[in-house]
Amino acid sequence: MRYGRSLLACVFAWTGAASLLAADAARFRTDSTLVLIHVTVTDNRGRLITTLGKENFQITENDRSQTVRYFSKEEAPVSVAIVLDLSNSMVEKIGTLRQAIVKFLDASNPEDEFCLIELRDRAELVMGFRSDRGEIDNRLREARAGGQTALLDGMFLGLEQMKKAHHSRKALLVISDGGDNHSRVTLSGVRQRALEADAEIYAIEIGPSASTWIPLQDGLLADLAEVTGGHDYAVDDPREAAEAAGKIGTELRSQYVLGYAPADLQRDGKYHRVRVKVVAPAGQPKLSADWRRWYYAPDDFAGDASLP
Repeated sequence: MRYGRSLLACVFAWTGAASLLAADAARFRTDSTLVLIHVTVTDNRGRLITTLGKENFQITENDRSQTVRYFSKEEAPVSVAIVLDLSNSMVEKIGTLRQAIVKFLDASNPEDEFCLIELRDRAELVMGFRSDRGEIDNRLREARAGGQTALLDGMFLGLEQMKKAHHSRKALLVISDGGDNHSRVTLSGVRQRALEADAEIYAIEIGPSASTWIPLQDGLLADLAEVTGGHDYAVDDPREAAEAAGKIGTELRSQYVLGYAPADLQRDGKYHRVRVKVVAPAGQPKLSADWRRWYYAPDDFAGDASLP
């Protein structure tokens, strides 16, 4: 199995402090603004580390040190848009796709909600956000592949559905061979929408085998996963797809939540770079963390929203 660069994930959200978890909301003024970061930590053998405290994390924004004012490692539900590639190049992989989704659902939080999007010549929303896994199972049994691949259109539609999500944590799960030959939306459009929606993109790329597979660009899904703080799993053996799906479910349930009020708060409609450093407890080997490197600071007036 080959992995994309981002093994770990985080998401940034601009939110009023009063909308945080109720237990901690009183600690902050209701008109303050926190940047929330979801971080996953692993050791040098790739094992998830879930026993750290607030003192083990350091944060900088635009190279300026920040104070961690909110810390949690409690599991919180996620709104997940599932995007399934059912184009002609996936005809021989439908069984693998079904197994991967079942594995992912088994590893997910019972309170998670899902929407389901199928893509062929065009992207179609077949189920809005709900916690009913039974309907997903029914759609999977009926799924048939055919047509061209509007992959970016499907991802953009999934990100648009985040406006209707009921949970503050959001993720997009894509299962595809990674190709696109029929989208109207651009790669930059999907990237921009994902960052503005505070959604992590996770992908399972099942190696291409059909002659109809036409890559829009090498590393399309890996690029989007890295930019958004998600994780791209590229599998050489289709049987590894279910294993990857289970790992994604576990990663989403094993994240720390860090919050800080920017020392130099700027609602400027731009992207701000964030770095997270993990300080390992005494006697413990070096730990690794990964997170979404940018967050978008919305503004009521026009600003340059392009990445530096």
